[in-house]
Amino acid sequence: MNIYVDYDDCLCETARNFTGLVAELFKKNVPYENVRFFNLQKTFELTDEEYEKMMIRSHTAEEILSLKETPGASDTIRDWIACGHNVSVITGRPYSSFEPSRKWLDDHGLADVKLYCFDKYGRDNYIKNGAFNLSPEDYRKMKFDYAIEDSPHAFRFFDHLPELKVLVYDRPWNHEYPLPGDNYFRCFNWDDIRNETIACLKPDLLQ
Repeated sequence: MNIYVDYDDCLCETARNFTGLVAELFKKNVPYENVRFFNLQKTFELTDEEYEKMMIRSHTAEEILSLKETPGASDTIRDWIACGHNVSVITGRPYSSFEPSRKWLDDHGLADVKLYCFDKYGRDNYIKNGAFNLSPEDYRKMKFDYAIEDSPHAFRFFDHLPELKVLVYDRPWNHEYPLPGDNYFRCFNWDDIRNETIACLKPDLLQ
């Protein structure tokens, strides 16, 4: 099996970190539960200058390495790998953040996971001359059996995979979003994801 995993807010608690950054940088207190829009500039009511400042700060090595793991993520992924499955993390982060993103994975026992930076959102303008290491053409050649994703804006990248099962990690910004097909399943934690992928696991890992 080939498994696609999104990075931010699937593997780690990026939006929760953003609420702390906004409080620190701009003295704005926005509870995580009020992060209702994937558009963070709209969510936090930031000017263009403030948004750029926040995004540059959030992509520094220090901030990336400080991100807390979403509970159960690394354990489940390691079990998939132990069963012989291929796991690829497909992130919308620009390639300039690749090294600390790679280190975060390695530090969480995910050295066998592949990491690709893919322009899912076209929002890397805060990194001048931003680049990605996975082109749209090469991405479309990749085949996946499962995808774990939180952003409805990324669902369009699954259109070429009609058999794909998409496990949507429930977050405030997608909670009311209607799932686009019968192959989409809402999951509230990594226990749900594990249960949806139970066929991927060996019997001794189910105990």
